[in-house]
Amino acid sequence: MKQAWVRWLLPLGILVLWQIAVDSGRWSSYVLPSPMDVIVSGWQLLRDGTLLIHIGVSLGRVAVGFLLAAVTAVPLAIVIGLWEPAYRVLGGTIEFFRHVPPLALLPLLILWLGIGEASKTAVVFLATFYPIFLNALTGVRCTDAKLLEMGRQYGLSSWQCVRRIRLPYAVPYMYTGLRIGLGYSWRSLIGAEMIAAASGVGYLVLDAQAMAKSASVIVGVVVIGVCGSVMDYGCRQLGNRVLYRYLGGGKDGVA
Repeated sequence: MKQAWVRWLLPLGILVLWQIAVDSGRWSSYVLPSPMDVIVSGWQLLRDGTLLIHIGVSLGRVAVGFLLAAVTAVPLAIVIGLWEPAYRVLGGTIEFFRHVPPLALLPLLILWLGIGEASKTAVVFLATFYPIFLNALTGVRCTDAKLLEMGRQYGLSSWQCVRRIRLPYAVPYMYTGLRIGLGYSWRSLIGAEMIAAASGVGYLVLDAQAMAKSASVIVGVVVIGVCGSVMDYGCRQLGNRVLYRYLGGGKDGVA
């Protein structure tokens, strides 16, 4: 209870300062709506279903892009990590494209894939792929040499060393990449929806700004933060329960 109370101190302090700033009259409600105005706006969006529709659309896009990146990046990282010639050929190219922001490619993606769902899925895929791939690759390539030597001393074949040592050793790295990639996918999607979309939470924020609805803009920002936090919490809890053998032991293995 004490820890939970401490976590709420800063949000409560922000709300108090926010209300004081509004009551001081230094800003109009157009620039800075009161907390109550934001609550009323959020309730209206929730009651008429608009908010839930946009959240559902955004979460669906994230799910598709994230899953495509995960099922592509992890196997590719394992192959490249275990096969040195592939790493030498592809490593430099992957490093180059890693530094290109996905939103910088959005104009090209719209030209190639159109303004529909494919271009936004591609942005999520590109933003998610590299964190997952690079973490998985690090885990596969940085297996403790002493563990491998011990495995060979016990008569394990190369394939058995991969299956029993390298891959289990890389699981925490893969999990970290998936967790980071999930956050990247959410942030990149919001940016893409603000540029080229007719639905989604990012579009909701941009549309509210165009209609001079400051309270709805703040509602959208709060929803973005809440959805991102819930997804990260769910990923952390899933990792604690499913991968507890590899992530430090027990249900409290991951912070």
